[in-house]
Amino acid sequence: MQRDLRLKGFPLLSLLIRPLYKSQSNVLDQWINSATQSLVYFVRQEMNGYRLYTVVPYLLKFLDNLTNIYVRCNRKRLKGRTGEEDCRVALSTLYNVLLVSCKAMAPLTPFFTEVLFQNMRKVSNTAEENIHHCSFPEAEGKRDERIEKSVARMMTIIDLARNIRERHNKPLKTPLREMVIVHPDMDFLDDIAGKLKEYVLEELNVRSLVPCNDTLKYASLRAETDFSVLGKWLGKHMGIVAKEVKAMSQESILAFEKSGEVTFSGHCLKMTDIKVVRDFKRPDGTAETEVDATGDGDVLVILDLRPDESLFDAGVAREAMRRGSTLTLGTSDISDIPPD
Repeated sequence: MQRDLRLKGFPLLSLLIRPLYKSQSNVLDQWINSATQSLVYFVRQEMNGYRLYTVVPYLLKFLDNLTNIYVRCNRKRLKGRTGEEDCRVALSTLYNVLLVSCKAMAPLTPFFTEVLFQNMRKVSNTAEENIHHCSFPEAEGKRDERIEKSVARMMTIIDLARNIRERHNKPLKTPLREMVIVHPDMDFLDDIAGKLKEYVLEELNVRSLVPCNDTLKYASLRAETDFSVLGKWLGKHMGIVAKEVKAMSQESILAFEKSGEVTFSGHCLKMTDIKVVRDFKRPDGTAETEVDATGDGDVLVILDLRPDESLFDAGVAREAMRRGSTLTLGTSDISDIPPD
């Protein structure tokens, strides 16, 4: 476990800078600050309950998200391409997050966190000379559960869209015309089509993003019971309830999602008892090679895979810029640059 925590923490060491600015204008700054407060709250709660076995997996997931979401999606900001002040804001946010997570990890990885802390001391005026002289962090500020959930769903969308690309042999360097995100939650769609839109389009190399809250426009709904959960509870009534759940209409499924519960044969079932499955309904006149979709039971991602000459030209330009950037970093021969 200590080795995993060390491996996930070392790549972040080179990005430290003295904290000069604090800002909440960038959505990913808001997200990582909220996620850090959630980390402190969770670690304190679990350690107070002596559930130490739950802390390390949560820390590993947090460091994964810090590296693969915050740092990856903020490459331009961290390198100063969006302006010096914005760069300092991003680096300052990263510094504060690393400092708090370092203190939270200290009881679990004492030597690694001490090395990390001593590196951070070089660019700060902290009074403590040792990480183990620092107080354990307190949860400060308000957590934004909405933005945390939206960013988690954003990463799910990116993973699902990449799966569609792989299925149709469409590498990321090939730009696509459009993607549609289907989900009933308008708050989530507003976040995806607003503050998070640029990150989704850049990661997936798609030209436009269309949100849709009409779940029946692109999908048909069906309900399934979780036999492993309900079997012990319902006993001999399981067969009757399962049959009634399977017979639920589209409208009754939507009403169930809105209310969060439904009653069959005197038994009240919650969202955790019934799984709502969304099966993609392909538009008329399109083939699987032209429009395809995938989902995780919560969100449905649809990609327009049809070729377009203007998109092909944009893909060539993107690849040329990538190779030019690689040459600038020191590669002497363009033939040495590996393709995406």
